Amino acid sequence: MSKALALVVVLFFVAFCGECYGELRFEFYKGKCGITDVEVVVRDVVKIWHTTNRERDIAAALLRMQFHDCFVNGCDASILLDGNNSEKKALPNSSVRGYPLIDAIKEALEARCKGLVSCADIISMAARDAVVLSGGKWYKVETGRKDGKVSLASNVNLPSPSISVSDSIKVFGKKNLSPIDMVYLLGGHTVGKTHCSLIQDRIYNFSNTGVRDPTMSNWLFSELIKKCPRVPSFDNEIPLDMRTPSFVDNSFFQEIQKGNGILKIDQQLALDGLTKKIVGDIVKDPNFYAKFGEAMVKLGRVEVLTDGQGEVRTSCRVVNKKPFFFGLFN
Repeated sequence: MSKALALVVVLFFVAFCGECYGELRFEFYKGKCGITDVEVVVRDVVKIWHTTNRERDIAAALLRMQFHDCFVNGCDASILLDGNNSEKKALPNSSVRGYPLIDAIKEALEARCKGLVSCADIISMAARDAVVLSGGKWYKVETGRKDGKVSLASNVNLPSPSISVSDSIKVFGKKNLSPIDMVYLLGGHTVGKTHCSLIQDRIYNFSNTGVRDPTMSNWLFSELIKKCPRVPSFDNEIPLDMRTPSFVDNSFFQEIQKGNGILKIDQQLALDGLTKKIVGDIVKDPNFYAKFGEAMVKLGRVEVLTDGQGEVRTSCRVVNKKPFFFGLFN
Protein backbone atom coordinates (compact mmCIF):
# COMPACT_ATOMS: atom_id res chain seq x y z
CA MET A 1 0.00 0.00 0.00
CA SER A 2 1.37 3.42 -0.97
CA LYS A 3 1.84 6.11 1.66
CA ALA A 4 -0.84 8.22 -0.03
CA LEU A 5 -3.37 5.41 0.06
CA ALA A 6 -2.50 4.59 3.66
CA LEU A 7 -3.12 8.23 4.59
CA VAL A 8 -6.52 8.13 2.89
CA VAL A 9 -7.44 4.99 4.88
CA VAL A 10 -6.40 6.62 8.16
CA LEU A 11 -8.37 9.77 7.41
CA PHE A 12 -11.43 7.68 6.52
CA PHE A 13 -11.37 5.92 9.86
CA VAL A 14 -10.80 9.13 11.77
CA ALA A 15 -13.82 10.67 10.06
CA PHE A 16 -16.21 7.73 10.14
CA CYS A 17 -15.09 5.36 12.88
CA GLY A 18 -15.81 7.11 16.14
CA GLU A 19 -14.57 4.14 18.12
CA CYS A 20 -11.07 4.20 16.65
CA TYR A 21 -9.53 6.11 19.53
CA GLY A 22 -11.52 4.18 22.07
CA GLU A 23 -13.00 7.21 23.77
CA LEU A 24 -16.22 6.87 25.71
CA ARG A 25 -19.09 8.82 24.25
CA PHE A 26 -22.86 9.00 24.17
CA GLU A 27 -24.61 6.81 21.56
CA PHE A 28 -21.40 4.89 20.85
CA TYR A 29 -23.39 2.00 19.34
CA LYS A 30 -25.72 4.11 17.23
CA GLY A 31 -25.82 2.68 13.69
CA LYS A 32 -23.43 -0.17 14.51
CA CYS A 33 -26.09 -2.90 14.72
CA GLY A 34 -28.21 -2.19 11.66
CA ILE A 35 -31.65 -0.99 12.62
CA THR A 36 -31.30 -2.37 16.15
CA ASP A 37 -31.03 0.22 18.90
CA VAL A 38 -28.69 -1.38 21.44
CA GLU A 39 -29.92 0.76 24.33
CA VAL A 40 -33.55 -0.15 23.62
CA VAL A 41 -32.66 -3.86 23.74
CA VAL A 42 -31.05 -3.37 27.16
CA ARG A 43 -33.98 -1.31 28.43
CA ASP A 44 -36.56 -3.87 27.30
CA VAL A 45 -34.83 -6.78 29.02
CA VAL A 46 -34.43 -4.83 32.26
CA LYS A 47 -38.11 -3.84 32.10
CA ILE A 48 -39.21 -7.46 31.65
CA TRP A 49 -37.18 -8.55 34.67
CA HIS A 50 -38.51 -5.68 36.74
CA THR A 51 -42.18 -6.14 35.88
CA THR A 52 -42.26 -9.92 36.22
CA ASN A 53 -41.28 -9.63 39.91
CA ARG A 54 -38.14 -11.65 39.42
CA GLU A 55 -36.04 -8.60 40.29
CA ARG A 56 -38.31 -5.90 41.69
CA ASP A 57 -35.39 -4.25 43.52
CA ILE A 58 -33.05 -4.54 40.56
CA ALA A 59 -31.98 -0.88 40.81
CA ALA A 60 -30.27 -1.53 44.14
CA ALA A 61 -28.61 -4.64 42.75
CA LEU A 62 -27.27 -2.99 39.60
CA LEU A 63 -26.14 0.22 41.29
CA ARG A 64 -24.19 -1.90 43.74
CA MET A 65 -22.80 -4.04 40.91
CA GLN A 66 -21.58 -1.01 38.96
CA PHE A 67 -19.97 0.55 42.03
CA HIS A 68 -18.25 -2.69 43.04
CA ASP A 69 -17.05 -3.28 39.50
CA CYS A 70 -15.70 0.22 38.86
CA PHE A 71 -13.86 0.45 42.18
CA VAL A 72 -11.84 -2.71 41.43
CA ASN A 73 -9.73 -2.60 38.24
CA GLY A 74 -12.04 0.08 36.84
CA CYS A 75 -15.32 -0.32 34.94
CA ASP A 76 -14.31 -3.43 33.00
CA ALA A 77 -16.95 -5.99 34.03
CA SER A 78 -14.32 -7.99 35.90
CA ILE A 79 -16.92 -8.56 38.63
CA LEU A 80 -18.91 -10.72 36.19
CA LEU A 81 -16.18 -13.29 35.56
CA ASP A 82 -16.62 -16.72 37.15
CA GLY A 83 -13.77 -18.54 38.85
CA ASN A 84 -12.67 -20.03 42.15
CA ASN A 85 -10.68 -16.90 42.99
CA SER A 86 -12.58 -14.28 41.00
CA GLU A 87 -13.93 -11.01 42.39
CA LYS A 88 -17.28 -12.72 42.95
CA LYS A 89 -15.64 -14.80 45.68
CA ALA A 90 -14.49 -11.79 47.71
CA LEU A 91 -16.51 -11.23 50.90
CA PRO A 92 -17.63 -7.68 50.00
CA ASN A 93 -19.14 -9.06 46.78
CA SER A 94 -20.98 -11.97 48.38
CA SER A 95 -24.25 -10.03 48.35
CA VAL A 96 -23.88 -8.57 44.85
CA ARG A 97 -26.83 -9.68 42.70
CA GLY A 98 -28.10 -9.30 39.16
CA TYR A 99 -25.79 -11.63 37.25
CA PRO A 100 -28.59 -13.58 35.51
CA LEU A 101 -30.10 -10.31 34.27
CA ILE A 102 -26.77 -9.27 32.74
CA ASP A 103 -26.59 -12.71 31.11
CA ALA A 104 -30.06 -12.25 29.63
CA ILE A 105 -29.16 -8.84 28.23
CA LYS A 106 -25.94 -10.17 26.74
CA GLU A 107 -27.79 -13.08 25.12
CA ALA A 108 -30.33 -10.71 23.57
CA LEU A 109 -27.60 -8.47 22.19
CA GLU A 110 -25.45 -11.30 20.87
CA ALA A 111 -28.46 -12.59 18.94
CA ARG A 112 -28.76 -9.25 17.17
CA CYS A 113 -25.21 -7.97 16.86
CA LYS A 114 -22.65 -10.60 17.79
CA GLY A 115 -19.45 -9.45 19.44
CA LEU A 116 -20.42 -5.78 19.51
CA VAL A 117 -21.55 -4.72 22.98
CA SER A 118 -19.22 -5.09 25.95
CA CYS A 119 -20.39 -6.44 29.27
CA ALA A 120 -18.95 -3.33 30.94
CA ASP A 121 -21.26 -1.16 28.87
CA ILE A 122 -24.21 -3.44 29.64
CA ILE A 123 -23.72 -2.86 33.37
CA SER A 124 -23.82 0.93 32.94
CA MET A 125 -26.84 0.93 30.63
CA ALA A 126 -28.77 -1.59 32.72
CA ALA A 127 -28.12 0.34 35.95
CA ARG A 128 -29.48 3.51 34.33
CA ASP A 129 -32.61 1.72 33.10
CA ALA A 130 -33.21 0.14 36.51
CA VAL A 131 -32.95 3.58 38.13
CA VAL A 132 -35.64 4.88 35.77
CA LEU A 133 -37.93 1.94 36.55
CA SER A 134 -37.50 2.69 40.27
CA GLY A 135 -38.70 6.27 40.07
CA GLY A 136 -35.48 7.97 39.05
CA LYS A 137 -34.95 10.02 35.92
CA TRP A 138 -33.33 8.98 32.65
CA TYR A 139 -29.74 10.09 32.04
CA LYS A 140 -27.50 9.56 29.03
CA VAL A 141 -24.86 6.86 29.46
CA GLU A 142 -21.44 6.96 27.87
CA THR A 143 -20.42 3.73 26.15
CA GLY A 144 -17.41 2.34 24.34
CA ARG A 145 -15.77 0.33 27.13
CA LYS A 146 -13.99 -2.95 26.63
CA ASP A 147 -14.10 -5.89 29.02
CA GLY A 148 -11.19 -6.85 31.23
CA LYS A 149 -9.58 -10.27 31.38
CA VAL A 150 -8.44 -10.31 35.02
CA SER A 151 -10.66 -10.94 38.02
CA LEU A 152 -9.08 -11.73 41.38
CA ALA A 153 -10.70 -11.75 44.80
CA SER A 154 -7.41 -10.46 46.21
CA ASN A 155 -7.87 -7.22 44.23
CA VAL A 156 -11.14 -6.39 45.97
CA ASN A 157 -10.58 -3.62 48.50
CA LEU A 158 -13.80 -1.67 48.86
CA PRO A 159 -14.51 1.07 51.43
CA SER A 160 -16.06 -0.18 54.67
CA PRO A 161 -19.54 0.96 55.83
CA SER A 162 -17.79 2.38 58.91
CA ILE A 163 -15.16 4.36 56.99
CA SER A 164 -14.73 7.99 58.02
CA VAL A 165 -15.87 10.77 55.72
CA SER A 166 -12.33 12.07 55.26
CA ASP A 167 -11.00 8.62 54.36
CA SER A 168 -13.93 8.05 52.03
CA ILE A 169 -13.15 11.31 50.23
CA LYS A 170 -9.58 10.10 49.75
CA VAL A 171 -10.75 6.75 48.34
CA PHE A 172 -13.11 8.41 45.89
CA GLY A 173 -10.51 11.01 45.03
CA LYS A 174 -8.15 8.29 43.84
CA LYS A 175 -10.84 7.43 41.28
CA ASN A 176 -11.06 11.09 40.15
CA LEU A 177 -14.39 11.50 41.92
CA SER A 178 -15.00 14.67 43.92
CA PRO A 179 -16.59 14.89 47.39
CA ILE A 180 -19.81 16.00 45.67
CA ASP A 181 -19.67 12.95 43.39
CA MET A 182 -19.09 10.78 46.44
CA VAL A 183 -22.13 12.12 48.29
CA TYR A 184 -24.40 11.67 45.28
CA LEU A 185 -23.11 8.15 44.65
CA LEU A 186 -23.58 7.13 48.27
CA GLY A 187 -27.10 8.45 47.78
CA GLY A 188 -27.61 5.30 45.73
CA HIS A 189 -28.33 3.82 49.15
CA THR A 190 -31.80 5.25 48.66
CA VAL A 191 -32.68 1.80 47.24
CA GLY A 192 -30.04 -0.30 48.96
CA LYS A 193 -30.17 -2.75 51.85
CA THR A 194 -27.79 -3.96 54.50
CA HIS A 195 -27.85 -6.69 57.15
CA CYS A 196 -28.30 -6.35 60.88
CA SER A 197 -24.86 -7.85 61.47
CA LEU A 198 -23.25 -4.82 59.82
CA ILE A 199 -24.99 -2.29 62.07
CA GLN A 200 -25.36 -4.27 65.29
CA ASP A 201 -22.65 -2.23 66.97
CA ARG A 202 -24.42 1.04 66.14
CA ILE A 203 -27.54 -0.22 67.89
CA TYR A 204 -26.14 -1.84 71.01
CA ASN A 205 -22.43 -1.19 71.50
CA PHE A 206 -21.17 1.79 69.57
CA SER A 207 -17.40 2.11 69.86
CA ASN A 208 -17.53 -0.39 72.77
CA THR A 209 -19.58 2.02 74.91
CA GLY A 210 -22.40 -0.46 75.59
CA VAL A 211 -24.98 1.94 74.19
CA ARG A 212 -26.28 3.03 70.80
CA ASP A 213 -24.62 5.46 68.42
CA PRO A 214 -25.61 8.89 69.82
CA THR A 215 -26.10 10.27 66.30
CA MET A 216 -29.00 7.85 65.76
CA SER A 217 -32.50 9.30 66.16
CA ASN A 218 -34.90 7.89 68.73
CA TRP A 219 -37.27 6.89 65.93
CA LEU A 220 -34.60 4.93 64.07
CA PHE A 221 -33.40 3.24 67.26
CA SER A 222 -36.93 2.05 68.08
CA GLU A 223 -37.32 0.70 64.54
CA LEU A 224 -33.97 -1.08 64.47
CA ILE A 225 -34.34 -2.89 67.77
CA LYS A 226 -37.52 -4.47 66.35
CA LYS A 227 -35.73 -5.70 63.25
CA CYS A 228 -32.31 -6.42 64.74
CA PRO A 229 -32.64 -8.01 68.21
CA ARG A 230 -29.59 -8.06 70.46
CA VAL A 231 -29.41 -11.85 70.16
CA PRO A 232 -30.53 -12.51 66.58
CA SER A 233 -31.72 -15.82 65.22
CA PHE A 234 -31.43 -14.58 61.64
CA ASP A 235 -29.42 -11.84 59.93
CA ASN A 236 -32.32 -9.67 58.75
CA GLU A 237 -32.11 -7.20 55.87
CA ILE A 238 -32.63 -3.51 56.57
CA PRO A 239 -33.44 -0.85 53.93
CA LEU A 240 -30.86 1.92 53.87
CA ASP A 241 -33.68 4.40 53.29
CA MET A 242 -36.44 3.51 55.73
CA ARG A 243 -38.94 5.98 54.26
CA THR A 244 -38.95 5.21 50.51
CA PRO A 245 -36.85 2.05 50.19
CA SER A 246 -38.02 1.16 46.68
CA PHE A 247 -37.65 4.56 45.00
CA VAL A 248 -34.65 6.43 43.67
CA ASP A 249 -35.14 9.90 45.15
CA ASN A 250 -33.45 12.31 47.53
CA SER A 251 -35.33 11.15 50.62
CA PHE A 252 -32.13 9.36 51.68
CA PHE A 253 -30.52 12.76 52.23
CA GLN A 254 -33.55 14.08 54.09
CA GLU A 255 -33.43 11.08 56.40
CA ILE A 256 -29.75 11.32 57.27
CA GLN A 257 -30.35 14.97 58.21
CA LYS A 258 -32.87 13.66 60.78
CA GLY A 259 -30.46 11.12 62.23
CA ASN A 260 -31.98 8.22 60.31
CA GLY A 261 -28.87 7.04 58.50
CA ILE A 262 -28.46 3.26 58.73
CA LEU A 263 -24.75 2.94 57.99
CA LYS A 264 -22.21 4.97 59.93
CA ILE A 265 -20.77 6.53 56.78
CA ASP A 266 -24.27 7.50 55.60
CA GLN A 267 -25.08 9.26 58.87
CA GLN A 268 -21.74 11.01 59.01
CA LEU A 269 -22.31 12.57 55.57
CA ALA A 270 -24.93 14.81 57.19
CA LEU A 271 -22.77 15.65 60.22
CA ASP A 272 -19.19 15.96 59.04
CA GLY A 273 -18.05 19.46 58.14
CA LEU A 274 -16.60 18.16 54.89
CA THR A 275 -19.96 17.03 53.52
CA LYS A 276 -22.72 18.55 55.67
CA LYS A 277 -23.27 21.48 53.30
CA ILE A 278 -23.27 19.18 50.27
CA VAL A 279 -26.07 17.14 51.83
CA GLY A 280 -28.03 20.27 52.67
CA ASP A 281 -27.66 21.56 49.12
CA ILE A 282 -28.86 18.25 47.69
CA VAL A 283 -31.98 18.27 49.87
CA LYS A 284 -32.91 21.72 48.54
CA ASP A 285 -31.81 21.14 44.93
CA PRO A 286 -34.66 20.49 42.44
CA ASN A 287 -32.11 19.03 40.00
CA PHE A 288 -31.25 16.01 42.15
CA TYR A 289 -32.03 13.47 39.45
CA ALA A 290 -29.90 15.15 36.79
CA LYS A 291 -26.95 15.50 39.14
CA PHE A 292 -27.27 11.93 40.36
CA GLY A 293 -27.09 10.88 36.71
CA GLU A 294 -24.00 13.03 36.18
CA ALA A 295 -22.30 11.34 39.12
CA MET A 296 -23.15 7.92 37.70
CA VAL A 297 -21.63 8.93 34.35
CA LYS A 298 -18.44 10.00 36.12
CA LEU A 299 -18.36 6.70 37.99
CA GLY A 300 -18.62 4.94 34.64
CA ARG A 301 -15.38 6.62 33.47
CA VAL A 302 -13.21 5.13 36.20
CA GLU A 303 -10.15 3.39 34.73
CA VAL A 304 -12.00 2.14 31.67
CA LEU A 305 -10.47 -0.10 29.05
CA THR A 306 -10.93 0.98 25.46
CA ASP A 307 -9.68 -0.20 22.07
CA GLY A 308 -6.53 -2.29 22.22
CA GLN A 309 -6.80 -2.71 26.00
CA GLY A 310 -9.55 -5.27 26.44
CA GLU A 311 -12.09 -7.32 24.55
CA VAL A 312 -15.81 -7.69 23.99
CA ARG A 313 -16.69 -10.93 25.72
CA THR A 314 -19.03 -13.38 24.03
CA SER A 315 -20.14 -14.46 27.50
CA CYS A 316 -19.93 -12.05 30.41
CA ARG A 317 -18.86 -14.90 32.69
CA VAL A 318 -15.69 -15.99 30.87
CA VAL A 319 -12.94 -14.38 28.82
CA ASN A 320 -12.92 -15.15 25.11
CA LYS A 321 -10.98 -18.15 23.90
CA LYS A 322 -8.22 -17.44 21.43
CA PRO A 323 -8.71 -19.19 18.10
CA PHE A 324 -6.38 -22.14 17.55
CA PHE A 325 -4.44 -20.44 14.78
CA PHE A 326 -3.74 -17.41 17.02
CA GLY A 327 -1.10 -19.36 18.87
CA LEU A 328 0.73 -20.23 15.68
CA PHE A 329 1.73 -16.62 15.16
CA ASN A 330 2.34 -15.51 18.77
